[in-house]
Amino acid sequence: MTDRHITACIDGSYFSTSVCDAAAWASLRLNAPLTFVHAIDRTTNGPPADTSGQIGLGAREHLLVELSELDEKRARVAREQGRLMLDAACERARADGVPEPASRQRNGALVETLVDMKDEIRLLVLGKRGESADSASDHLGSNLERVIRTLTCPILIVPRDFTSPRRILIAFDGSATAQRMIDRVVASRLFDGIECHVVSVGDDSEQRRADLAAAAERLAQRCGAVRHERLDGEVERALRDYKKAHDIDLTVMGAYGHSRIRHLLVGSTTTDMIRHARLPLLITR
Repeated sequence: MTDRHITACIDGSYFSTSVCDAAAWASLRLNAPLTFVHAIDRTTNGPPADTSGQIGLGAREHLLVELSELDEKRARVAREQGRLMLDAACERARADGVPEPASRQRNGALVETLVDMKDEIRLLVLGKRGESADSASDHLGSNLERVIRTLTCPILIVPRDFTSPRRILIAFDGSATAQRMIDRVVASRLFDGIECHVVSVGDDSEQRRADLAAAAERLAQRCGAVRHERLDGEVERALRDYKKAHDIDLTVMGAYGHSRIRHLLVGSTTTDMIRHARLPLLITR
């Protein structure tokens, strides 16, 4: 079976550079092949609506021909722009030390493209927002939300800037998802030797404290120095303050906690963390 890839989605947004750097970092840490993907979604890049029925028949036929030619021209431009972006991404990854980055260009919606490729993806890297949402600072893009709902692979969401992490925070809530998240981190080389803070908010029961200490003990098998903490307060704010106080570079958390509704929404804490993220965020199932 072919090795599964680090798969990075790029577009024309400001986030593509940080996506390239994060994907190259993960590829080198995991010694895994890297593939860049650019999806051309015709539903958002198609021609203007055909209003030619409002004019005479001869002019209407002429306009339909022009619209068809314009549609094809736009498609060619979109493909060429995509190829240029993919070439630039591969060149940047090679400069970062990735020996043979690959690229793919697909026609169709991003989520459907990724679903078709799901068996090949080891880790998916995405920008926090796509090119159509650059100016919406608190907007959780529909593509990103749908990807998190649909795919089961780990997803690394990056902001505009990415640097190799030195300290990570793992948000731990004692759920089955959180326990699997610890298993994934311990089984992976992604965070070898990196300082790790495993943090729980709320529940001060003996069971939660025991689970938290056990998680820290397991993480010590893989990470560098490991520290565990239990905090009080509202989850998103408590974690944000902790990250600032301890100079955290990257957050790891599960896609859903105890109260997830699988088919309706992303867990509220996860959604808040993504919406306000200023640091890379690794989402696991």
